[in-house]
Amino acid sequence: MLSIKKYAAIDIGSNAVRLLISNIIEQKGKPVQFKKNSLVRVPIRLGSDVFITNKISKENTQRIIDTMLAFKLLMKSHKVVKYKACATSAMRESVNGKQVVNLVLESSGISIDIIEGEEEAAIIAATDLNSYIDPSKTYLYVDVGGGSTEFTVIHEGNSVASKSFKIGTVRLLNDMVSKEAWQELEQWIKQYCKGYDKISVLGSGGNINKIFKVSGKALGKPLTYFYLTSYYNLLQSYSYEERITELDLNQDRADVIIPAMRIYLSAMKWSGAKNIFVPKIGLADGIIKSIYYDTVSSNTQ
Repeated sequence: MLSIKKYAAIDIGSNAVRLLISNIIEQKGKPVQFKKNSLVRVPIRLGSDVFITNKISKENTQRIIDTMLAFKLLMKSHKVVKYKACATSAMRESVNGKQVVNLVLESSGISIDIIEGEEEAAIIAATDLNSYIDPSKTYLYVDVGGGSTEFTVIHEGNSVASKSFKIGTVRLLNDMVSKEAWQELEQWIKQYCKGYDKISVLGSGGNINKIFKVSGKALGKPLTYFYLTSYYNLLQSYSYEERITELDLNQDRADVIIPAMRIYLSAMKWSGAKNIFVPKIGLADGIIKSIYYDTVSSNTQ
C-alpha cells in the first residue's frame, strides 16, 4: 500500500523567506521517503531592518504578509495537509517580531513559531544526514544564515555538540560582528574538534549550494579548501555589479556570498578540515521531518 502526502515548511530567515513543499512517501515495510516537490524563495532580508534598527519596517511587514498569503494559496493548490512556519534570528531579535507574527496570523491564518538559536540548531541537526554521510567519520555541520550560523559536531552519526552563533551574512555585511564573537566561535570549534583525527565540514545554506552548483561537482563529491579559497578570491576581485552581470549571481546573493564564504572557510581552517560536503539540506528540511515524526508519535500514543 502506497501513501503520498504533502507537507510544507516555511523558513522565515534573516535574508530570505522560503516555502518548501515535500512529498512524504510511505510504503508498508519500507522506510519513509521525503522528496522535495517545490521550493519558493523570496529575498525579503529582514536582517537589514532588525540588526540596524531593532525592528521590522512597515514595508517589510507588508512584504511578509503578502508572501504568507501567497504561500497559503500555493499550499492550498498543492493540497498540503500539514505545515509548520518557523522564524529565526531577525524575527526573534526584533522588538516588534511578535506583533508581525500576530498581523500575519490575522491576515493569512498562518501561525509562525519564533524559535531560539539552539532549537534551530537542533532541528537542523535532527535532519536525517545518514544518507549523506559516512557514519564512521567525523563532521562539523555548518548552516550559514543571514543572522546566525548553527554548528554541530557529528561523530559516528551522533551529534556531539551543537551551538548557534550570532555570526551571519547580513550581520557581516552591516559590519555588526565583533572580534570577540569570532574568537568565541574559533574557541568553540577548536574545543569540540580537537579530539578527532580527520574532520570534514558539511555545509548547508543557499550560498554554499550556489558555490557547489558553480563548481560542477557531482552530488556527494566534496569541495576542497583550496577550491573554496580560490573562488573566494575570485569573487572579491569583482565588484558587486560585476558579480551580477558576469558571474550570473542574483542581486540578493551577490553581496552575501562573500561573508558566507568567510564563515565556511573559517570553520574549515579552525576544524582542520580539507573538504566540505554539500548535502543540500537545511532548516526547512528539518521542519518537514519534525512535522512527520511529531505526527507519527502522536498517532502511536
